[in-house]
Amino acid sequence: MGEHDKLQESGLPPMRAQDYSEMEDWPGYFRAVLGKEPRDTLVRALDLFRDEEFGGGLAVDIAAGEGRDTLELLKRGWTVVATDSHPDAFSYLWPRVPEPWKLRLTTIEVNFAEMEIPPCDLVNASFALPFCEPRHFTSLWARIVAAIRPGGRFAGQFFGRRDSWTSISNRTHHSREEMLKLLEGFDIEMIREEERNDAPDVRNPKHWHLFHVVARKSQTRKAGLPATRK
Repeated sequence: MGEHDKLQESGLPPMRAQDYSEMEDWPGYFRAVLGKEPRDTLVRALDLFRDEEFGGGLAVDIAAGEGRDTLELLKRGWTVVATDSHPDAFSYLWPRVPEPWKLRLTTIEVNFAEMEIPPCDLVNASFALPFCEPRHFTSLWARIVAAIRPGGRFAGQFFGRRDSWTSISNRTHHSREEMLKLLEGFDIEMIREEERNDAPDVRNPKHWHLFHVVARKSQTRKAGLPATRK
């Protein structure tokens, strides 16, 4: 009996990407999202760089997975350091990288706690940061802020406090106020708060609460510190 037949017999809807990520079944997740378009936050950040006539900088793609965002960065002429903690991720990425682009790509298998982030023009963290354990988040965020050059950008998502995955102890969630505090020293160019319920035909419906963010690091003061009053 095939997997589709088993699902029909059980009466359960097919597994979706969010089901795999909830269980941290990353190979299943990579297969579920393979071939999807790059995230909107990354596209927005890259368009803003293009409008500034800035091209071909260094980007760090955190938890790059099967590489949907990494491929867009390479397509636009960027040099990319792609990280992921699961060894299967890059087996999906490398075969899809055109040969002329491969010299601009470095892949590193590393977890959030041990990740070193080189000085760069863009840190992309599409749906990655909520999967950093709370005990490691402060250190990881400090490394992200330190790595982004003045005028560089952060693009990614934060999960809100009303998201149903707050019940999972190893996930990191922020209120809007906490998220804005993290972004002190950045000029916020895009922030979209999303809150919705899954349709009932999803296998394990959840309540989503997340923030989609693009922010540019200030060139006049250090990120993460409040402005000096005069």
